[in-house]
Amino acid sequence: MQLLQNFSLKNYNSFGIDVKAGKFVSIQDLDDLRNILRKSYASELFILGGGSNMLLTGDLSKTVLHIALKGKKIISETDSEVIIEVAAGENWHQFVLWTLKQNFGGLENLSLIPGNVGTAPIQNIGAYGVELKDNFVSCRAMNIQTLEEETFNLQDCEFEYRNSVFKHRLKGQFIITSVRFKLTKKGHKIHMDYGSIKSELENEGIKEPSIQDISNAVIKIRNSKLPDPKEIGNSGSFFKNPIISKNHFHKLEEKFPEIPSYTVSENEIKVPAGWLIDKAGLKGFRNGDAGVHKNQALVLVNYGEATGSEILSLARMIQEKIKSQFNIELEAEVNII
Repeated sequence: MQLLQNFSLKNYNSFGIDVKAGKFVSIQDLDDLRNILRKSYASELFILGGGSNMLLTGDLSKTVLHIALKGKKIISETDSEVIIEVAAGENWHQFVLWTLKQNFGGLENLSLIPGNVGTAPIQNIGAYGVELKDNFVSCRAMNIQTLEEETFNLQDCEFEYRNSVFKHRLKGQFIITSVRFKLTKKGHKIHMDYGSIKSELENEGIKEPSIQDISNAVIKIRNSKLPDPKEIGNSGSFFKNPIISKNHFHKLEEKFPEIPSYTVSENEIKVPAGWLIDKAGLKGFRNGDAGVHKNQALVLVNYGEATGSEILSLARMIQEKIKSQFNIELEAEVNII
């Protein structure tokens, strides 16, 4: 374990923002984690996973802990189900691909989501009609004060849309070290009614898709819409899809009959944020090296040398325009640091 000084985080955040960490250490095992927490008990800490769901707007004076814990193992299984435990530092997409090779179903709709396993529960990541909580069993997390690991089950995590207890009530108090998932071994439940999965499968002539077919369709759709962070800095979806009242939606529908929507409850409707941004004429908008992606309006990008502050200014301009045009307040899905 090596503590590095004045360390650049450019390669540790998917936006490619060049900011410095006053102190940086990569955590390879639980002993390393306890040791650095013990030594840094009086320091402010910043926990870094895959760096895919954050926008860094300035240098960090805090001690940055890069969680690089690795490993996955089967905890238990029956003829129909399996419970797997995965270390927090494992890459999310690579883990999903591994489950598919084992013919374990449940995570295929979450293919190609950037980031690591340990940060996935914090955000309750989701895509194409599936959320992490749908297959979540529990997670282990180290209490930063006591240095003891604690277990959080589904109820403990207080999952909501792109939210969890780790983003509000227990924010900054725990470091997730591993996550357990329950996956199917047979009789897989296929989710293909959200987004354009069904049409993609039809284009391929697939009538009875496997979990691998679903994953392939999701990957193809995401690749057609989302830029590779290695080529253009981005953090995937920058805004949450807003949930509005049915009355509000019907008023918008009168003005915009083509507005897409998804029913959330008897009185609530979810509207795609990307559609709102596109309708506002901002898809492809660019101000210097900060821009809105030309193929997916929900994605803000760094075309090269944009600062975090410049991307944040662009995000705020978008929020103001959507509020003015649709009376909807867009909320950032990305964590602003």
